[in-house]
Amino acid sequence: MSQIVDRRYDFVFFFDVQDGNPNGDPDAGNMPRVDPQTLQGFVTDVCIKRKIRNAVAAIAGARPGHDLFFQTQDAVYEKRILNVLMEQAFDGADIDKKAFKESKGTEKASQAEKAKKWLLEHYYDLRAFGAVLSTGDFNCGQVRGPVQITFSRSVDPIFSMEAAITRKSVTTIDDAEKQTKKDGFLTGTIGRKSIVPYALYRGHGFINPMLAADTGFTYADLALFFQSMQKMFEFDRSAARGLMALRRLDVFQHSSALGDAPAHVLFDMVKCPRHEADAAPRSFTEYSISVGGSLPTGVIHREISASSPSSLTLPWN
Repeated sequence: MSQIVDRRYDFVFFFDVQDGNPNGDPDAGNMPRVDPQTLQGFVTDVCIKRKIRNAVAAIAGARPGHDLFFQTQDAVYEKRILNVLMEQAFDGADIDKKAFKESKGTEKASQAEKAKKWLLEHYYDLRAFGAVLSTGDFNCGQVRGPVQITFSRSVDPIFSMEAAITRKSVTTIDDAEKQTKKDGFLTGTIGRKSIVPYALYRGHGFINPMLAADTGFTYADLALFFQSMQKMFEFDRSAARGLMALRRLDVFQHSSALGDAPAHVLFDMVKCPRHEADAAPRSFTEYSISVGGSLPTGVIHREISASSPSSLTLPWN
């Protein structure tokens, strides 16, 4: 059995998008998310976590203990209803559901903890990210996950544009009869597609060993997490998202659970200057990412790219 993660990790990751929408904003007509003050683009943490979940499902497959608690919208009905999954946890943990509903206080909390432990053993994303499990009749409380990710922000301001598109197909007979002919051709429906011509995004993440002990998050789980980050865009292709790729992942391993340096000190060491600051960026080759300065005593740095070997042995010596 793999060892529980017992030391701190901090990491910086870079990914880019070309001619696509990395994360649409539903409050702005699904346009790419933009900071109105700096005009930098940003991608939410939940967007990145969804891609990592999808990669975990593809890599781990049906391996025991690697199911996903939060499924995609196209998953089968029974696997998307959270209250149903929590009820299944009570069955799996051999808890009398009727007695649980009637119990109170310490007894109820003890049974809920037993069901929560069952969930953590079976669902990878609960061990990693945590969740609120206090809905429905079978309240399992709350899980704080050891893996936390920030919003990702573009290195430079982005230019968000809309491309007009047409659809010649019709869905109903009435729509077909309403279409008019122009120059011998049927007119179609006009739509719009929001894109960013190019942008490089930077995000940050943290692994908390104290919370890893609570959820049972192991070094094998951590290795799968980094492997899934390497592959998270490979299993998330979409015409709307254009060309997206993980460009680099810089991981800092501490020597203890408390850590050897503040995360922001390590993050400040990761630089990403652009060669031609006055020109609009259009490719990753216009940037140079490097880690400068001396590492604090006890900290080990590893650079992981999408082309690096996906097998990782953790912790590093």
